[in-house]
Amino acid sequence: MNSHLLYPQIGKVIASTGSRQFPRMLHDLIQAHLTIDATHIRLLPMAPAGYDSHATLIDETVFSSDEPPARDFSDPSRLHMIRRKGDSRYEIHVLRADSTYGFSAFERNRLDDISPLLLPMLEKHINALQPAPERPPQESLEQRFTDRLGQSGLKLSERECQVCLGLLAGLTAPEQAERLALKVNTVESYLRRAAIKLGISGRHSLMRWMYTAD
Repeated sequence: MNSHLLYPQIGKVIASTGSRQFPRMLHDLIQAHLTIDATHIRLLPMAPAGYDSHATLIDETVFSSDEPPARDFSDPSRLHMIRRKGDSRYEIHVLRADSTYGFSAFERNRLDDISPLLLPMLEKHINALQPAPERPPQESLEQRFTDRLGQSGLKLSERECQVCLGLLAGLTAPEQAERLALKVNTVESYLRRAAIKLGISGRHSLMRWMYTAD
């Protein structure tokens, strides 16, 4: 197979992953090598005793012409490409409407040559269609600080906690004094007390303490 001749077509297929154009682009790539009437792609869940066609997760057929062939498609001549990965089974079927015109050994070999390209692209396309998993809400600094304080068994006053959280938020002593309606030296005093209790020496040290288990 002259792979360099496939690059423009492969690029179009890859660029279409996750879109409605992908099945058509995949079909056109295959059709450049084989005379076919349709391409059928499927994703099925794996099962120990085979698979149930009614459990198909993805099932789509693209025809070479704008309309399906007039000839009966119930018994086509077909070739299969199958990729099993994890609990999924990816399938690409290429079909000819007339079963009397089977695929030659040469054509089967051509399809075998390009199947290592086609099946991973199908997998990538199907993965792109899946909704992104929901991410757990990011833990707030305040919640993490409170949890870590509870784990350590240390006790801080309400003001000491407030100035520590302000320090974590990147606030300076004057900024904290303005926010808490305190004098700057009072804020600094609370910070010193908290630092002694926690065994820290500044913001970075406090951050390390928060995310380092005892």
